[in-house]
Amino acid sequence: MSTFAELGLPTPLVAALASQGVTEPFPIQAATLPHTLAGRDVLGRGRTGSGKTYGFVLPVLTRLAAGPTRRKPGRPRALILAPTRELATQIEASILPLARPLGLKATTIFGGVSANPQITRLRDGVDIVVACPGRLADHMRSGHVKLDAVEITVLDEADHMADLGFLPEVRRIMDATPERGQRLLFSATLDNGVDVLVKRFMDDPVLHSVDSAQSPVATMEHHVLHLEETHRLPVLVDLTAAPGRTLVFTRTKSRAKALTRKLNASGVPAVELHGNLGQNARTRNLEAFSSGTARTLVATDIAARGIHVDDVRLVIHADPPVEHKAYLHRSGRTARAGASGTVVTLMTDAQVRDVRDLTRKAGIKPTTTQLGPGHPLLAELAPGERTFSKAPAVDNRPKKVSATGAAPGGGRGRRGGPATPKENRGGQRSRAAGQEKQRSAGSGSRRSDGAAASGGARRSGTSGGTGRSGTSGGTGRSGAPAAGNRRSNGGAAAFSAGTRAGGRRSR
Repeated sequence: MSTFAELGLPTPLVAALASQGVTEPFPIQAATLPHTLAGRDVLGRGRTGSGKTYGFVLPVLTRLAAGPTRRKPGRPRALILAPTRELATQIEASILPLARPLGLKATTIFGGVSANPQITRLRDGVDIVVACPGRLADHMRSGHVKLDAVEITVLDEADHMADLGFLPEVRRIMDATPERGQRLLFSATLDNGVDVLVKRFMDDPVLHSVDSAQSPVATMEHHVLHLEETHRLPVLVDLTAAPGRTLVFTRTKSRAKALTRKLNASGVPAVELHGNLGQNARTRNLEAFSSGTARTLVATDIAARGIHVDDVRLVIHADPPVEHKAYLHRSGRTARAGASGTVVTLMTDAQVRDVRDLTRKAGIKPTTTQLGPGHPLLAELAPGERTFSKAPAVDNRPKKVSATGAAPGGGRGRRGGPATPKENRGGQRSRAAGQEKQRSAGSGSRRSDGAAASGGARRSGTSGGTGRSGTSGGTGRSGAPAAGNRRSNGGAAAFSAGTRAGGRRSR
């Protein structure tokens, strides 16, 4: 097999790879690099974990390092589009240690966080932007970024962007890049919407296919556990209490949240990952899972593409997915880069037909076992001593709000101290208005880290739907009850009967 140097990578980049412990190219890298380094448009098809990320990161860095052009404010030289925030963040993590020795700068752009730091970095100038389509399109419309200087564009997980409905946004973004620029597209599948992108934006592309999504993984074992619904949680606790990292998939956000809570209550350190979490909580939970603080991550399909964590020994489909592509992408979180792994699907009587169809379409022939708690197979699937903890790995629980609009234990006052009796009385007087205002104005706070927006305060993090002052109990700008206050941020709440009643009392 060729080395990175023999494939044409510059010496500083080869040295930077070696410092990261990367010395030999994966098959998809060895296959695509001669064409990508030559400036050709390339289609790379390969399952997750096959090395696609370096397959496009390395030619991007090589091209930018060799080019005479230097970065300009608001005009990146390379663009990498990814479907999820987690994937964008992990692509950036792969780029940064390799970009620094070459004098190149990279940044991420995605929603769920403040736009201002992103705007500042764009204004300062970056070479590489790794972005999710939605937020990037926002910056384009506001004039904070222009793509007319982009020399090379990459679409990663293009099929997933199609599945998520991003194609119209992706087409608009691609139209804003120079037609003469190089384009690379990497994906697990190249069908349906992906084919539309290929025909419209790629010029005589070279196709390289290594380990397609339908190819079986020799180092991955698949098991279906046929059990009663009441045995689902005890079996999950048994499997996740074993040593090593376990990734558990559910179909819905509410199921992920509820299952995480139950696992923690059973002594299994677990964290959650789903769309209802703000970016801070998502990042915090992924770090806990990566570091081992939490052995178990309970996730919806958002994580099937966005997580690249080494040494996930076990993937459990607590809820079987709806279609076979989701099964393959979920399962691909284990047995990565040649490692071994185990995939377990929990199946009840009502799910037998669906699971049979699912595995058939996925090209999988699993071992099916009917069992209950304590079955010897559980120790084989997840070997090792079961250990249990008393405290949750990361506390993502929202702060409860009492009837007065104050947090338990007396709440918090203006400057973060305990709320005064006067403040609590104010909360009681405007309870209906404050709580309705909290629901209408606070629950969608962009500053929330996913912990249920804890009261929706605009300036402070305190409970009760406060305005500028931060006091408890649905107050407006001055700390007086918000109901009827025209300067309050709770205008939308005027539709509720409680607020109308509060307004009458204020008048």
